[in-house]
Amino acid sequence: MKTIDELLAEGVAGKRVFVRADLNVPLDGTTITDDGRIRAVLPTVKALAEAGARVVVASHLGRPKGAPDPAFSLAPAAARLGELLGADVAFATDTVGESAESTVAALEDGRVAVIENLRFNAGETSKDDAERAAFADQLAALADVYVGDGFGAVHRKHASVYDLPARLPHYAGHLIATEVGVLRKLTDDVKRPYAVVLGGAKVSDKLAVIDQLLGKADRLLIGGGMVFTFLKAKGHEIGSSLVQEDQLPVVREYIERAEKSGVELVLPVDVVVAPEFPDLKTKAPGRPSTVAAESMPAGQMGLDIGPESRKLYASKIADAATVFWNGPMGVFEHPDFAEGTKAVAQALLDSQAFTVVGGGDSAAAVRILGFDENAFGHISTGGGASLEYLEGKTLPGLAALED
Repeated sequence: MKTIDELLAEGVAGKRVFVRADLNVPLDGTTITDDGRIRAVLPTVKALAEAGARVVVASHLGRPKGAPDPAFSLAPAAARLGELLGADVAFATDTVGESAESTVAALEDGRVAVIENLRFNAGETSKDDAERAAFADQLAALADVYVGDGFGAVHRKHASVYDLPARLPHYAGHLIATEVGVLRKLTDDVKRPYAVVLGGAKVSDKLAVIDQLLGKADRLLIGGGMVFTFLKAKGHEIGSSLVQEDQLPVVREYIERAEKSGVELVLPVDVVVAPEFPDLKTKAPGRPSTVAAESMPAGQMGLDIGPESRKLYASKIADAATVFWNGPMGVFEHPDFAEGTKAVAQALLDSQAFTVVGGGDSAAAVRILGFDENAFGHISTGGGASLEYLEGKTLPGLAALED
């Protein structure tokens, strides 16, 4: 895989460089609530602009249905990119139409443009190879060189991620090169003990990665909504907590495999519960109480790991040499149920391990809860992509960047 460093050494002055970024930021109306993904692509965009390239940045945002939708416009992201660069960023109001063509044609050396949401065109996400290829052909007409730097999208077989690199000289941007280097440390040459902390709502989202990690990790620490399927699989009462009944047989099999293979499977010993799911908008008191994880009362919903579990999880992280964390321990968006996620984040900071925060809600939690991002070994920009990499899957966007 060639990298941007090789491209810069070859020279990019005057060339139109298409940067497939991941600007899929959360919005409150037109206000960006977390600009982490925009900041992540800055090193690549800056390096190209400073070398005299005419930089065309493209991304998706949200899930529009193959047609323009103002609610998913990239205009706020383009404006924020300009603020962070300290330079004007041109914005095309379409993807491959008249505005995109004229905006790119007007670019001068060292300047940057953002084209509108790629998913406003049905060809971007089409499962039809010909439709995707036709859109990739149109995108290719806007550029001389392709730089892939949207790690959060490399697990998608989309036109701008998979088909477009085949049509242009292609290179990995700084972000993708960094992400791949980090993930290799979690798969190829892991320093042990290797602890993996998994959370989030649904156990089904993590089954494939758990399957892989049962043969690679030394410890698996389970939290979040998914933990209640594990607790029920062990025969415990879970009240009205989230559970995936259809996954109970698989989870029981994984519990048995962990015991046989010597992988330490760590589940909470106490849980913070409430009568109902909290109001995340008003942050009204959630009426929390703490109960033993093995005997949750009926009518109570588990929403976070409890104080004894926080100490337990911190102790399992403390002497690890490598820690990967993906998924919050509870409903961290509400202050009454954020302490478990805070405790895990703090344990990562306190450890001497190489720590990786696996994108998605975990990365959002780090920022929302006020932790210093730079204090972690690495914060991934792609939760789904990093999980699929750890599952051993071939990621289309990475395969497309290989020579």
